[in-house]
Amino acid sequence: MGGTMTAESAEHRVHWPVPPHDGYTVDDLFTLPDLPPHTELIDGSLVFVSPQRHFHFAMIHLLANGLRSTLPPDFRVAAEMTVVLDRHNAPEPDVFVARADALTSHDQTRYEAADVLLVVEVVSPDSESRDRDTKPRKYAAAGIPHFWLVDMAGKDDHPVVQVYELGKATGTYALTGIYHDQVKITVPYDIDIDLTTFDRY
Repeated sequence: MGGTMTAESAEHRVHWPVPPHDGYTVDDLFTLPDLPPHTELIDGSLVFVSPQRHFHFAMIHLLANGLRSTLPPDFRVAAEMTVVLDRHNAPEPDVFVARADALTSHDQTRYEAADVLLVVEVVSPDSESRDRDTKPRKYAAAGIPHFWLVDMAGKDDHPVVQVYELGKATGTYALTGIYHDQVKITVPYDIDIDLTTFDRY
C-alpha cells in the first residue's frame, strides 16, 4: 500500500494517496481509509467520480426499475455497487443484473464478474472515455455477456440505449440494437422498458 503526499495551502492541508509501485489492488480499494463514495479501481488506479447530473440519476432509476419489472426470481438488479473484474480492476457499474445467489449477506459490498449477466453504463462528461471504451473492454475481457451504453440524444436530451452482446468467438461486444423509445429484448431475459417515461424521474 502506498504512502501519502502532502499538498499545503494557507487554508488547509490535503493528503493525496500515493499508489504502490504495481498499483492499487481490490483489497486496497476496500481497506484504504476515507475514500470518497463510489471510488472505482481501474488498472490499479483509484478513480473518483464527479457530482452526478440529473440525467444520470434519472436513467439509473428508470433502468433499474424497468429491469426489475420482469426480473426472473434467480436474478437480482443492483445499482452503483462494485463489480470485481480482476485484482486491479473493480469498477462500479451504474446498474447491473447478477445471479440472485451471488448475494450472500446484506453487508456485502461487491459482486464478482462471474456472477454478473448485464452491466449498464450511463455516459457522463467526466467519464466518457471510460464509459465508451475502457469499461466495455474490461467487462468483455471478464466475460460479462451483456453490456448497455446509455447516452443523451437530440435537443431534448432524450435517452438512447445501445445494447451489446459478447461474441463467444471474438471475446468482444457486438452491437445488437439501438433503442430510443422502448428497450424490448429477450436476453438475458425478457425485458421491456419504456424510455419515454424518462421525464417522470
